[in-house]
Amino acid sequence: MTTRKMNATSEAYFVLLGFSNWPHLEVVLFVVVLVFYLMTLTGNLFIIILSYLDSHLHTPMYFFLSNLSFLDLCYTTSFIPQLLVNLWGPGKTISYTGCMIQLYFVLALGCTECVLLMVMSYDRYAAVCRPLHYSILMHPRFCHLLAVASWVSGFTNSALHSFFTFWVPLCGHRQVDHFFCEVPALLRLSCIDTRANELTLMVTSSIFVLIPLILILSSYGAIARAVLRMQSTTGLQKVFGTCGAHLMVVSLFFIPVMCIYLQPPSGNSQDQGKFIALFYTVVTPSLNPLIYTLRNKDVRGAVKSLVG
Repeated sequence: MTTRKMNATSEAYFVLLGFSNWPHLEVVLFVVVLVFYLMTLTGNLFIIILSYLDSHLHTPMYFFLSNLSFLDLCYTTSFIPQLLVNLWGPGKTISYTGCMIQLYFVLALGCTECVLLMVMSYDRYAAVCRPLHYSILMHPRFCHLLAVASWVSGFTNSALHSFFTFWVPLCGHRQVDHFFCEVPALLRLSCIDTRANELTLMVTSSIFVLIPLILILSSYGAIARAVLRMQSTTGLQKVFGTCGAHLMVVSLFFIPVMCIYLQPPSGNSQDQGKFIALFYTVVTPSLNPLIYTLRNKDVRGAVKSLVG
């Protein structure tokens, strides 16, 4: 078993098959992915810089939003440049070390995003349902603690999965049926029964996907009850503006992730899974800045004050 593993890894690279079943689509996908990646870089950098420069945006909401923007920048940069190279040229290889690093960061940042979106929903709950205690509940030190906890939990979980995934012996061929290195696709290369790995993946995915989602929905249930009691039209508009944006981002991220990770890898349609993964890894991070800023008066005011 050890010999097989050494033979498989001695070549020191994997082949990312990606979308090679549709060669006529690769040029189109290259252009689409490049456009969305540039949108992600521009939009998220804009939010980070604006939140830093404008003192009116030095609030818990924009602190967490800046964390989300930085996370999306790191998340997309961890695999999109490699994807663009593979879509453009005939070579679709990635080094063994590069695959390990990519797997670790993609999984770590994905888990961190789940927790961070949950933290952001708690911030919205505190702002709407506990406005008189908001400054005490969301004290800057506590906000920093929540942000650190989000990042640490994601990177710790990823370390566990990365270790178990790359410890699994491979069968010799190095063709990964995906456009980036991810756990289910790599487990398919194994020579041994990987049901224990798949079960571990499902359990931790449930912890990092279902528990945050349940807490997010609970927060919005409480917000909905508070909104129904509101008399002020201005208050309603502000709640729908900030909470609606966050709820849309949550939907765009969690629904595709649940389709991929909350079922056994062997039960997935690989082709369908690739396009679902392409949506939540490439499209969603580019839409987040637009969703948060398009109808946001605070951001428009900050832009005007900086320009003026």
